[in-house]
Amino acid sequence: MYPVRTPSIIRTLAPYAVWSMKVHEKIAYLTFDDGPTPGITERALDILGEHGARATFFCLGKNVQAHPHLFRRIVDEGHHVGHHSWSHADGWKQDHFAYIREVLRGAYPVGTNLYRPPYGRITPRQAQSICHRYKLIMWDIISGDFDIHLTPETCTSNVMRHIRPGSIIVFHDSIKAAPRMLGSLPEVLQQAQKKGFRFEPIPYT
Repeated sequence: MYPVRTPSIIRTLAPYAVWSMKVHEKIAYLTFDDGPTPGITERALDILGEHGARATFFCLGKNVQAHPHLFRRIVDEGHHVGHHSWSHADGWKQDHFAYIREVLRGAYPVGTNLYRPPYGRITPRQAQSICHRYKLIMWDIISGDFDIHLTPETCTSNVMRHIRPGSIIVFHDSIKAAPRMLGSLPEVLQQAQKKGFRFEPIPYT
């Protein structure tokens, strides 16, 4: 099980991470993990473009290396990019230095200071080792699109029940999540924009 909205106690235990953005307008922040993925990232970009929304893509280093044209399209269309390690490293299961190497390797082809730990799993020691270099971005709302037991409608509901100004929302541009992400994303954009929200990328600074 996983909480759709991150509990305040978890935020308190990880003050080194960004869980939501401080804003005074109805701005929310869509994020996509695990790409770029051919046939999926393009469709997400098309949907975002149709709604005039910009997002932040947390890319795996190995996928950026394999699909540089997709990575370039993300950047060229005004979205921001962050890294997500080289190959989706789980910080709770890896040796400290092996994890740091994964982070550094994944950061190189992306070239920005935004980092999201895969699964949101990172130890305080690991965080301390990289926080001087990278801005750790977690989330306020997780859509659940990675959950094969959910429907796109449930993912939409997960987002719309909890969205508020400053929310950081997680989707995935991966093969596993695609059926739910591609079904939910247009609805989230349409419903949120009707409520007066606009979607911006997470700032680099």
